[in-house]
Amino acid sequence: MSDVPEIGDHILTVFAARRRRIFESGDSSIIVTGAEHDAAVARVASFLNRNRLPFRDVAEGTPGVTINAVAIADPTPRKVARHFGLDLKARPAEALDLIIVGAGPAGVAAAVYAGSEGLRALVVEDNAIGGQAGTSSRIENYMGFPTGISGADLVFRGQVQAMKFGTCFAMPRRVEGLTRRDDGFCVTLDDGEELCTRAVLVATGVQYRRLPIDRLASFEGAGVNYAATEMEARFCHNTEAIVVGGGNSAGQAAMYLSRVARKVHVLVRGSGLAETMSAYLRGRLEADPRIEIHTGSQLCGLDGGDHLERVTVRGRDGEWSVGCRALFIMIGAAPNTEWLSGLVELDRAGFVRTGREVGGASSYATSCPGIFAVGDVRSGSVKRVASSVGEGSVVVSAIWSHVNAAPPADTGIGG
Repeated sequence: MSDVPEIGDHILTVFAARRRRIFESGDSSIIVTGAEHDAAVARVASFLNRNRLPFRDVAEGTPGVTINAVAIADPTPRKVARHFGLDLKARPAEALDLIIVGAGPAGVAAAVYAGSEGLRALVVEDNAIGGQAGTSSRIENYMGFPTGISGADLVFRGQVQAMKFGTCFAMPRRVEGLTRRDDGFCVTLDDGEELCTRAVLVATGVQYRRLPIDRLASFEGAGVNYAATEMEARFCHNTEAIVVGGGNSAGQAAMYLSRVARKVHVLVRGSGLAETMSAYLRGRLEADPRIEIHTGSQLCGLDGGDHLERVTVRGRDGEWSVGCRALFIMIGAAPNTEWLSGLVELDRAGFVRTGREVGGASSYATSCPGIFAVGDVRSGSVKRVASSVGEGSVVVSAIWSHVNAAPPADTGIGG
């Protein structure tokens, strides 16, 4: 497709339209039943939805996942991914020039440009294509989309574009360690498998912050959510929902959920939204009769059986509670850098330092030659989708120079 663009463009256009039709209609051999009543099934449904994999959603019945009428025992995203070859089963047999860790906007943008420049690249993602941007139901301030676009759709288009240029993706796989090897590096995956490469791009972004509240973990996937997409919104029909957070992600989630929920409560610890949310979005929240903003408020209790049923809030006038089956926590995140094994310098908050201040040869080079960082995980970066895409696009030039400056080593992929 990349060699003959006149043909490739037609193929991609038709296949993309076909995939969208199948995805929206749920015309698929993958059947997910009872996601609302089973946290494990809900995690599979979320994985499929965020990775734009078509499936049929059945609300009633015994919770489970079937593929081609065959039930998947103890379903997990990893099992489903392996069934469709999204894991490392289809990994390239040749040595890698670049491993990109993280498939958010920065990582996928780098994947596009790495492929187009002829680098043999592999993207490793531990959850879903899109990162935190993939959880946004609507991005309105990204150039070229005046009516907005969902984060999942934006990054999915980038993934297809990268694959057209030959970049491979593996998910859901978690990178747990990084070591030097000859003139390159080896990453260790969650099952102990090693992949070796000439260069590494850190695009892991951030991981969601969790509130120190009793029973939070037990309700994750059963009422407690960290994304507000179509999958999660279905639990809000004719009920009250709560969004915790005062940033743009929380604001977009509240706007999206207000279409289906009877009322959306937005909990903000501070005295207002002016310092944390864009003016256009703040104005919309304040004007929507279905949205109620509670400043000086914080979550203090969760209650329910197998699923979240009630939430308690501590506000300016004391505590109050509300029946709630859908809670969305969007209070920022911490950098995902533990897997770097101390090979690069981090700032006090754990973000990766880059550029001249650590002796880097480029703005996105770390203190360790051959390791680069872009996007939200980079210290001093602007936490916006557009800037992440820009950094992921620009960094490839420096990576190409690094890979082609030294003679190649024997960096075959370990099994």
